[in-house]
Amino acid sequence: MKLCLLYGGKSAEHEVSLQTAKAVIHALDKNKFDIFPIFITKEGKWVQGPQITGPVEDVKYLQFPSDRESAANEIMPSSLDSGFDMVFPLLHGPNGEDGTVQGMLELLNIPYVGNGVLASSAGMDKVVMKNIFAQAGLDQVKYVSFIRSAWEADHEAAYKQVEEKIGYPSFVKPANLGSSVGISKCDNREELKAAFEDAFRYDRKIIIEEGVIAREIEVGILGNDELACSVPGEIVPKKEFYDYEAKYEDGSTELVIPADISEAVYNQIREMAFTAYKSLDCSGLARMDFFVSPDGRVLINEVNTMPGFTPFSMFPLLWKNTGVPYPQLIERLVELGRQRYEEKQKIIHSF
Repeated sequence: MKLCLLYGGKSAEHEVSLQTAKAVIHALDKNKFDIFPIFITKEGKWVQGPQITGPVEDVKYLQFPSDRESAANEIMPSSLDSGFDMVFPLLHGPNGEDGTVQGMLELLNIPYVGNGVLASSAGMDKVVMKNIFAQAGLDQVKYVSFIRSAWEADHEAAYKQVEEKIGYPSFVKPANLGSSVGISKCDNREELKAAFEDAFRYDRKIIIEEGVIAREIEVGILGNDELACSVPGEIVPKKEFYDYEAKYEDGSTELVIPADISEAVYNQIREMAFTAYKSLDCSGLARMDFFVSPDGRVLINEVNTMPGFTPFSMFPLLWKNTGVPYPQLIERLVELGRQRYEEKQKIIHSF
């Protein structure tokens, strides 16, 4: 199978995407897949590199120079080779995980791995995602949101609304970003002001969520219409919360797999995860994140429609402990992408 890997991207999660690509390349069976890389620079240029036939030791080898002396060449996204059997978008954050690339692939009628346009865009925007979860009747923490212009028009009103509806502690996040980039925990007004300013560096819309005392439990979901749920995993951060450095740089987080939770709590998490997955019309894969309070209350936190595949990442570790090793997991995702593409082709050609 001619498999194209898309990675990099115009996002604060650019480096995470490179690590994901490196790990996926290492895991792919080179006897089953011909691997063709396309690197998207931070400026948004698409550079197609030569076929990868062996392991990649460092992510620097995945960042191809587009010059005459290299085997790489800059391409227009619209000229993506339709000869690929499948495209695997290993992109995190805006301009990749948010439905933009998925929409382009749909227009080009190229099969791809993972979620479609709707699930990707709704899953990326935390405000839209939580609104959909609320409509589906899923229990979650209290939240409010602001766009930059409203905050700039009246700072004081924004801070007051947070204090009245959410209180402290609270978490301020960019609405359209992942990997814990731009997230701050606030215990007072001064920290809230700084958190607003930081979050608005990454997005025009931010969300503020209620801080709760709870365990962080995650599960992986695989499937299109028939869904499978992994064993649960627990994040035990050694820092105050699970930030970017803890996820990808210093390893200062313990991942407990399987998580020590009761069968009843796991069953509730699984059913809520399936409901959330279907409410967003997800396909292929997703990681569902939950809070479990000391009294056993289960709250859905968020969905990640393209979870990381780095050595520190929860999603592949969850499935490994469920009995699906990394190479088999990737092959399953490719197969799910093929099935969804073939289903869409039947719809397209039926009229």
